[in-house]
Amino acid sequence: MEYVTAVPHPSSEAAAPERSGRRSLAVALLFGALGAAVALLSTRQRWAEGTATVAGGDFPLTAKGSDVTGVPAALAIVGLAALVAVFAVRRAGRFVVSGLLALSGAGILAAALLGASDDSALDEKAAQASGDTSATVGALSHTGWPYVAAAGGALILVAGLLALRYGRLWPAMSGRYERGTGAERPRRAPKPVDPDRPEDIWKALDRGEDPTGA
Repeated sequence: MEYVTAVPHPSSEAAAPERSGRRSLAVALLFGALGAAVALLSTRQRWAEGTATVAGGDFPLTAKGSDVTGVPAALAIVGLAALVAVFAVRRAGRFVVSGLLALSGAGILAAALLGASDDSALDEKAAQASGDTSATVGALSHTGWPYVAAAGGALILVAGLLALRYGRLWPAMSGRYERGTGAERPRRAPKPVDPDRPEDIWKALDRGEDPTGA
């Protein structure tokens, strides 16, 4: 007669963190890379448009995201670097880099939302076009691209939060790429010297050995 127990098998308990680590790693990589690409693309699009009065006529003006604020593009690059650096560090270093990744996403999100209603870039262009430093833009309107950039920042923020929560379960670079381990590679024993091979004798002399074996 077989007995059924409700106690989970040890192997299933050990595999659960590994599965969580793999899933969170895949999601963080996808969200981080996609968020950075979306944020960078959005800053190259038109965020605002309006008109300036020049010589009695209306002159159309447009402002790209990079004209409004350079923060999203800069933080997107920082976020990408942090996403890669997560795998190059361990323990406390990984926690710090994960925090930087999350902060990059939060910064992009905040800067994009603030830039969604900013009209200073267009006012500056209106002043340049009219030659009047007090000129302002008219018929002002904004596009949806700032909110797309904010969505990219949100994706990077989620990637950073996943790294903070599950980063300890993620793999790191191989130990052969790390420095300062203090471990010396074992040396292979030299081949026996063949007295009939002059090259073996010269190699033994170069190593400071006696080729005669005396």
